[in-house]
Amino acid sequence: MTLCLKKTVVMVGMMGAGKTAIGRAVAEHLKVPFLDSDEEIVRAAQMEIPEIFARDGEGFFRDRETEVIARLLEDGPCILSTGGGAFMSQRNRDLITQKGVSVWLRADLELLWSRVRHKDTRPLLRTSDPKKTLNDLHQERSPIYENADLVVDSHDDYSIPDMSERVIHELKTRPDVIENK
Repeated sequence: MTLCLKKTVVMVGMMGAGKTAIGRAVAEHLKVPFLDSDEEIVRAAQMEIPEIFARDGEGFFRDRETEVIARLLEDGPCILSTGGGAFMSQRNRDLITQKGVSVWLRADLELLWSRVRHKDTRPLLRTSDPKKTLNDLHQERSPIYENADLVVDSHDDYSIPDMSERVIHELKTRPDVIENK
């Protein structure tokens, strides 16, 4: 039996939750395109996200992010990874609800910190206390992420294939999203 994706699956969650890695694995398994809204923004702007934040500010970046998400949702069924802050926008949540299904990759603070603490590509963590900043973001964003259509919990002992299988298992609970052919 082959699984057929009927609408775009949008991976949401905190930085370090695995949206890109797991999204790629799910896309490969389902034989559909994988898109990343951050990569699309970088390509269009011809600069990295930290540069956009520094030059134009977070507000400018968030506006471009909404434009890119809207465009990518028009492209047909795929797996779409979004930046950690994308789902905070009501406009983005509305677009995702209209055109796709959201999957929150829920992870606890310690797991997230273990994955992001050595990276300098996270502009929101360029603070004097990045772990506290991550904690504050986690507390602020989690109640919004709870609005996602589906939730898949991350654990440090789950591999990418394990998480991919968990996401696909959740997607199978939604016949409007995926079906067996």
